[in-house]
Amino acid sequence: MRIQDFKIADVKRMADERNRLIHTFGALAELGEEVSNKQSFQETMRTSLHLLLGSLAIMRGGVARYSPFAHELSMLAMRGFRDDFPLTLSLCQEDERQFLANGLYPIEVSQAKVLPFFQVYDHSFEQSGLELFVPLVVHEEPVGAVFLGQKATGEPYTSYDREIICAMARHIGVAILQRNMMAELERRAEENRKLYENLRMTYNDTVKAFAAAIDRKDKYTEGHSVRVGKYSEIIAEELGWKEQEVEGAAVAGYLHDIGKITVERKIINAPYRINAKESSELNKHPGVGYEILMPISHPYSDVPLAAKYHHERLDGHGYPDGLYDREIPYIAKIVNLADSFDAMTTDRPYKRRRPANEVFADLQRNSGKQFAPEIVQAFFKGMYNELTGVSNEKRFRRLLGREYMETEGIIPMLKNAMNGIAPTSNLTFLH
Repeated sequence: MRIQDFKIADVKRMADERNRLIHTFGALAELGEEVSNKQSFQETMRTSLHLLLGSLAIMRGGVARYSPFAHELSMLAMRGFRDDFPLTLSLCQEDERQFLANGLYPIEVSQAKVLPFFQVYDHSFEQSGLELFVPLVVHEEPVGAVFLGQKATGEPYTSYDREIICAMARHIGVAILQRNMMAELERRAEENRKLYENLRMTYNDTVKAFAAAIDRKDKYTEGHSVRVGKYSEIIAEELGWKEQEVEGAAVAGYLHDIGKITVERKIINAPYRINAKESSELNKHPGVGYEILMPISHPYSDVPLAAKYHHERLDGHGYPDGLYDREIPYIAKIVNLADSFDAMTTDRPYKRRRPANEVFADLQRNSGKQFAPEIVQAFFKGMYNELTGVSNEKRFRRLLGREYMETEGIIPMLKNAMNGIAPTSNLTFLH
């Protein structure tokens, strides 16, 4: 052969190797990009397998994920395998030990039949024409495996081919490990969410039980604290508060009278209007309630403030501190309205509950004096929405009773009361 012929063959070989190198680097770059994308994990595995097989013109192959709990490999993506190829492949302890020791490097199937894994699945591997098995080991942790058949050219795998397979298999292994880590984080997050929900339910149930215990001291107002909690919850929702804040308003309502546990039963249960001395004793309950609740670490920090200030008025004529408007914590303003409304709409030993028209007129008249106008408006809106069918919830019906909510002309009465409130901001009039 002439010298120039040697040069031409050498140049052609170098050009082929260069093109293959460029193609391989391109495939690796695509694989890295594929792994980093936040698309479907199954789609990532299918595309990754396609890139691996295409880079070396491999006819068939598959990717499996390892489960340390089930001690098995589960196929995630396959191409060119027979329909009877097993979708899950069990591993024994010796298999796992050998694959971990081998690390991320191709194992020739024909040379590994000493291992139980290849003995058990010898027929399936032979029928599918498998030549290489690559354990996916990342940070000394088995995460899966890659199965590879023969090359389309029929040529044996070279050391260069094996290096390329290792590089691409590492990407696939990292993708599986990331998915495993995300799945574990999601599992723990779900466990924490359930734990939080259980704690929250326990807390709320405890609060309701405490509220019921407070009310049992007064046989005439049993259920008062629970109703105030429900009304406070409705107001907070109508004001557009967030879910946690709404729960906080409900808890504040449930516990607003906790200070009454120190008041003598005969004063609370007096079947008459109590005198000045008894009234002074009863009026200590907001401060006592604050002292009881303040040391407790509540999920909603304003709960003690509602207990202390729910008898304050915007005009400064309330107690215990005679606060004016903006000096009063907002949660206390909400509980104040809920507490007053329940007092007006329930029977007491010395008076019957007031009819709807009187209650609406009282709340309208005292808006801006005792009650914050926007809070009254929010409360009325919740009732109006239930009466007109805008809301399917029957909360007012359950709390007030069917007869009360079906009072003749209650909707026009409520409209007039809403439209008669002197607003602190622009309010929409109902026609």
